[in-house]
Amino acid sequence: MNVRTVSDLSPADRSALFDRSSGVEEAHATAREIIDRVRKEGDNALRAYAREFDDCEIGNVEITSEAARAAEEIDPELKAHIETAAENIRTFHETQVPEDWRRSFEGRELGRRFRPIERVGVYTPGGTASYPSSALMGIIPADVAGVDHIAVATPPAETLDTATLAAIHAAGADSVYQSGGAQAIAALAYGTETVPATEKIVGPGNRFVTAAKADVRGDVEIDFLAGPSELLVVADETADPELIAADMIAQAEHDPNAACVAVTDDPELTTAITEAIDAQASARAREEIVREALAGDASGVFLARSLSEAVLFAEEYAPEHLSIQAEEEEALLERIDSAGSVFLGPYTPVAAGDYASGTNHVLPTNGGARVTGGLSVETFLRSTTVQRLDRDALSALRSTITTLAETEGLEAHAASVEQRFEE
Repeated sequence: MNVRTVSDLSPADRSALFDRSSGVEEAHATAREIIDRVRKEGDNALRAYAREFDDCEIGNVEITSEAARAAEEIDPELKAHIETAAENIRTFHETQVPEDWRRSFEGRELGRRFRPIERVGVYTPGGTASYPSSALMGIIPADVAGVDHIAVATPPAETLDTATLAAIHAAGADSVYQSGGAQAIAALAYGTETVPATEKIVGPGNRFVTAAKADVRGDVEIDFLAGPSELLVVADETADPELIAADMIAQAEHDPNAACVAVTDDPELTTAITEAIDAQASARAREEIVREALAGDASGVFLARSLSEAVLFAEEYAPEHLSIQAEEEEALLERIDSAGSVFLGPYTPVAAGDYASGTNHVLPTNGGARVTGGLSVETFLRSTTVQRLDRDALSALRSTITTLAETEGLEAHAASVEQRFEE
């Protein structure tokens, strides 16, 4: 991995770093075809796609009882760790629940109330892989928000992953269905004979899942379009290069398209990080994926002329995960607004947030942190404003309302106010 200098980046370099693509463009045509077929054929299409894409035959599409059974049969030690993670995630998200409020403003009683969405779909990656953490992250905030029905879709397999199923059950899902990819998103969006149509779909997935979420958006709400995993580390001369390398490799093992970046103002640290990455990657089971990701145009180790330039770089990058490993970590954090989740100090690896610290790991990528945050209780809530005016309060606003209404050519609006003062 070569060290690059921030000030010497070309326009093409900056585009690769700051205008990252989710890589789903080529998946849209296939996703639309799958969605259309599921809308027409329902459960039969889900079974056909299970044979085609997952190489397995499924009988019942619904596997809620299998999830409950997995929670009882799973290894007790693993079950305990799932429950610990679930408890931490639930505790953190319970602090996010907003309270209804009403206040008086000179005869105007104004307020806001919050109500959960009624039916939510959560996509949980699975199949031959095991992602119990994604189940916890998607389901628990919806449960804490009070969603009436949480439907979960997870890819089918000849032998379903018991850890993922147990986590789905522990998190509080109401129903579970074995379907993956774009076909699962279609089922959650439009419903089938077995799968209920939902009002909002959340959760990470591959490029076909992301493409399908983009295509159904408008008919159903979604959280956001997530791409490959991202990490940006801001570090000074006090940082440990071995720990920075370990964090970058950890994110790189997700996907060959993962974006992993470190930026520092210390030339010696840049060299130490690259050397540590090379040494550590050789010992990792997914070395080939790691090295491919770290060699990508959106990854690298960068030397800034100052920590101020490093901060500007980080703000423009707007990473999914931001790690700050520096002596003045709080001061640096205050200067960076755009990041999905922040990890402060040498003992806060991104893996902690991925699994068990309590924060949510479903986060915006591709610069999405400039305009939105990660999955939270608020993702599953609706807000309604409430107001009541007495006669004096309306009288005080009477002229303002009628003047603005008449200016806009909406005479009936003005009349609806004036009528209340007719003798």
